[in-house]
Amino acid sequence: MTILDKVLKRDIRACARLLRWIDDGAPEARTTLKQLYHHSGQASIIGITGNPGAGKSTLTDKLITKFRSRNKTVAVVAIDPSSPFSGGAILGDRIRMQQHATDEGVFIRSFATRGHLGGLTSTTSDVVHALDAMGWDIILVETVGVGQDEVEVQRLAHTTVVTMAPGMGDEIQAIKAGILEIADIFVVNKADREGADRTVKDLQMMLDMGYISPKEMAHHGGAILADNRKQQRICPEGWIPKIYKTVATTGDGIDELLGGLEEHRAAYIEASKDEDFVRARLRQEFLDIFRRILFARGWSFLMHEDHLKQIIGQLIDNSSDPYTLAEQAVKALGRT
Repeated sequence: MTILDKVLKRDIRACARLLRWIDDGAPEARTTLKQLYHHSGQASIIGITGNPGAGKSTLTDKLITKFRSRNKTVAVVAIDPSSPFSGGAILGDRIRMQQHATDEGVFIRSFATRGHLGGLTSTTSDVVHALDAMGWDIILVETVGVGQDEVEVQRLAHTTVVTMAPGMGDEIQAIKAGILEIADIFVVNKADREGADRTVKDLQMMLDMGYISPKEMAHHGGAILADNRKQQRICPEGWIPKIYKTVATTGDGIDELLGGLEEHRAAYIEASKDEDFVRARLRQEFLDIFRRILFARGWSFLMHEDHLKQIIGQLIDNSSDPYTLAEQAVKALGRT
């Protein structure tokens, strides 16, 4: 039996091997992903992001329990920060979710960012596509924690949950990070703390005053659609982000949040009947894969036969400039 057959049967060892190949950038990974692609598309992909300390992991743990109580299988992709120098990381999310370790309906895998920005790893989308093809009903993607430009999860997830906590300055950070533009659902976690109602009120006020739907954005001079360098937010038409209060440690508010997730899932499925919506998602997916492959090929070229060393040598002796050398490297890459 090939690894493809084993993966499609959700053989855990085969799954773990494939995910390791993907994370390591092994050639076998690309071959298998090509074969798996047409088996994907059934899972509900939920991104859970927010500032560090907002309780994302505890919230994820409670959602696993709720989904399992409804006989849904759950795969979790947990992203942990890593040193940009050593690449080391403490992959702690599996410790927090230890109660699910013996449940065959739950698969949890942690990945280190290895210096990749955006809240995810460079291979997260490939990992999610593989898990989708394996047949997991729900895929939860917990990011490392958003900063001012770490919003990649919204391009991958069908539903993006932004988690906040009162008293952490999240309201200002939300404005700075552009979080109003990426959230399908807001969760004010640790709602038993003082200031929770104020956080909800401030969020609602920002939504009332500043939220512009992706469709409206596209009509503002065509800026989003005309400039391919900008990212278009793709979500069900007419969906306005909703706000839920939770106390993840006790489970308070989780049922209401689950209802909101199901409501958004229904809106997403309905939107998927529209060809323009599907076209926009596929365009986004292709461009993300294209960027990753292009970068990988470029990096491989630079490392081959000391091309990068030669380039640095020309910069040191001042015989050229980095812009010209970069253009030459791109042209040479096209001839390989």
